[in-house]
Amino acid sequence: MGSIEHSTIMNFKKDVEYAENSVVSKRILESRGGNVTLFSFDKDQKLSEHSAPFDALVQVLEGRVEIKIDGKPHVLSEGESVIMPADIPHALLALENFKMLLTMIKEK
Repeated sequence: MGSIEHSTIMNFKKDVEYAENSVVSKRILESRGGNVTLFSFDKDQKLSEHSAPFDALVQVLEGRVEIKIDGKPHVLSEGESVIMPADIPHALLALENFKMLLTMIKEK
């Protein structure tokens, strides 16, 4: 179970705030099959290159981000999404304040 009660109406843009010089995360849902996490990134904040053993779907809720997948940059804006494939290096850089919903699927 995540940090949100079942049957609660959510507004992902409002459910996580920005923090100066920080990345904020809020787990929405967690199960053996996967996780859903809400993030806010202050401008110029980043996640260094890493990989995960599972596919992950990024949905940009607000702002702009550069996501490098296997070294190739992708600039996404509000309403856009991308899948970061399992076992492929990826990194994120907030081009401005941005919020995203990350859905990680753990079962194949």
